[in-house]
Amino acid sequence: MPHIVYVAVQTPAHSAVGDLLSYVSDAWLEPGTLARVPLGKRELLGVVWDTPAAPEAIPDGVELRSIAGLLQGIEPLDQAWRRLVAFAAHYYQRSLGEIAVTALPPQLRDMSPEQLARRLAPPKAAKKPAGKRKKAQAPAAEAAQASTETMAHTPDASSATPWVALSAEQSSVFEQIEQHPGPFLLYGSTGSGKTEVYLRAVQAVLDANPEAQALVMVPEINLTPQLEERFVARFVPQYGKDAVVSMHSGMTNPQRLKSWLAAHTGRARIVLGTRMAIFASVPQLALIVVDEEHDASYKQQEGARYSARDLAIWRGRDAGAKVILGSATPSLESWHASEAEVGRYLRLHMPSRIGAAGSGAASLPRVRMVDMGQQPKRAVFSPALIEAITERVERGEQSLILLNRRGFAPVLFCADCNWKSDCPHCSAHQVFHKGDRTLRCHHCGFTQRVPFACPSCGNPDILPLGKGTEQLQEELERLLRNVQRPDGNPARVARIDADTTKAKGSLEEQLAQVHAGDVDVLVGTQMVAKGHDFRRITLVAAVQPDSALYSSDYRAPERLFCLLMQAAGRAGRDAQYVKAQGSHPEMWIQSHDPQNAVYTALRKHDYPAFARQQLKERLDAGMPPYAFQAIVRADARTQEAAQAFLNAATQVAKEARLPYLDEVFIYPPIPMAVQRVANVERAQMLLEAGNRGALLRFLNAWQQYLHWLRTLPEHRPLVRWLVDVDPLSI
Repeated sequence: MPHIVYVAVQTPAHSAVGDLLSYVSDAWLEPGTLARVPLGKRELLGVVWDTPAAPEAIPDGVELRSIAGLLQGIEPLDQAWRRLVAFAAHYYQRSLGEIAVTALPPQLRDMSPEQLARRLAPPKAAKKPAGKRKKAQAPAAEAAQASTETMAHTPDASSATPWVALSAEQSSVFEQIEQHPGPFLLYGSTGSGKTEVYLRAVQAVLDANPEAQALVMVPEINLTPQLEERFVARFVPQYGKDAVVSMHSGMTNPQRLKSWLAAHTGRARIVLGTRMAIFASVPQLALIVVDEEHDASYKQQEGARYSARDLAIWRGRDAGAKVILGSATPSLESWHASEAEVGRYLRLHMPSRIGAAGSGAASLPRVRMVDMGQQPKRAVFSPALIEAITERVERGEQSLILLNRRGFAPVLFCADCNWKSDCPHCSAHQVFHKGDRTLRCHHCGFTQRVPFACPSCGNPDILPLGKGTEQLQEELERLLRNVQRPDGNPARVARIDADTTKAKGSLEEQLAQVHAGDVDVLVGTQMVAKGHDFRRITLVAAVQPDSALYSSDYRAPERLFCLLMQAAGRAGRDAQYVKAQGSHPEMWIQSHDPQNAVYTALRKHDYPAFARQQLKERLDAGMPPYAFQAIVRADARTQEAAQAFLNAATQVAKEARLPYLDEVFIYPPIPMAVQRVANVERAQMLLEAGNRGALLRFLNAWQQYLHWLRTLPEHRPLVRWLVDVDPLSI
């Protein structure tokens, strides 16, 4: 009798097909087995989720299709991994198959059993041409070669990067990590040596168990290379060349598959990655590190909107693994969870920079506020800031100029008729990029050439409004054109943003130039403001940070404070260099509101005071972390259709008397801030509750009604709908 097999398959989003599909198999299949299954006219990868131990009779009138094939050679995914996927699907309101299959390497999803068998087969030795034989080697040469090959593949602790002595603060923190189960919130100032603590924690779990594995996550791809370099130098000589692997979307599909297999089989002892790595199959997981845990990049913004940081906490608790969340500016949710009266996390503190003791050379940068209302009209840089940058260049030091807006200007404008360079497909402006003379929409990607005159009235004098990183680079090159480095060469200004790092390897190349001292002034967006260990930068300047102060998003002040605090942390990281230069690191902020509370706390590097003030405001307003939120979003061809679906969803929830409706407040639907993208109108509806469980149970009960509404004729203009639990932006 055939076995009925229940398989998780990626079905179209919100198709209401169901979490598990039934197939038949001639043999019992172990849960977690990867299989190819038919779905309609296609054949897809699925994960066997459940197989009853005894064969079951197929009900009369039911016809089940057979498993098409098994991906043999890969051990079944373990129960802990399946529990993680099931929790994520339930919590973030997505289908089980969507989470399970998208968590697997893309190349694996498209492989047939035969292709996988060829991929896993050991490479065949190349045949030598007939008549040619390997030249005999002297015994000494053979021994040398054998020794070299052995060193390349055999762990050798003696060749590992030597351990550095821990500071008193690092030692205290490491001892607490060893003694307590966690989770831990490691609150350490920029440059306090958090990475060294991570390395020690990883070493401790690997030493304690010869099969143990560790997962270390960073928020962005550009932070992976420098972290990988440190982990490889420290652990590969000891544990072998496969001990450390990376996982992120910037890798090729074959690279991702190779890393995934190494982690899944246990060959890789340490997995480094971005948010996607939280779903890696790591069977012997003993430690999870989430560096820069406050970063919004840990929240997925497409498809399943999961938080890798929050899943790390859940996965660690489920697997019995320790979890370390690290940041110089923790998220307010994590800070609140580590308060003594809450006690969910154990807070560990490292307030001092490495090398700061005694000499004070590595002390945190002095924050200098510049009131732009007192500066020359239309000045991009205040004269005092240019003077400070000039002094740095002449001493051979580096400066970092931060503006979180790429392009030359956010918009082109005609003063005669008020025409603006609006995107024809979005409710947003097209950004002026002077380098290639194009207007680009940063939402839908629509690009066109800059017009020679105003398209509306013909005025040839169309002007750029606002500033982007391109304009800052051009202005600095003009202002510093006569400034010389100590070697007599002119000052060099470089720019790092999404536009200059499109080509593969370009980011690494540009960062290498900065580290080598080939750049005097670096202009960049937030991608260079956090996590990087620049040793020669002694001045950081934020040019136009005020816009975040007036945002309607209640999280905007938190994001601004974190960004500026992280940016300030790039200055003066090398105590010996700063001392030798006789310099003092500085953070300059040009603002029209220099007395704002955000800047007041920043001047004192007082994150606890900022957190207290923000948490009090949120408590008074009933905002997270004192409340729990979800957003239901609808995309349609018209704004009316999008809001009609959301209004109908509210009405059906009330008519059906859904459980916990009384504990959930549903706000009226409104257009999103950018309400039209790629000719699709977008609306959203906020849900709020004082209890997380009540909100989730309500959403789970609501799902079937949302699916049903989607099928009604009056909602055919709807393109898609989605639920975002714990949204980071509203």
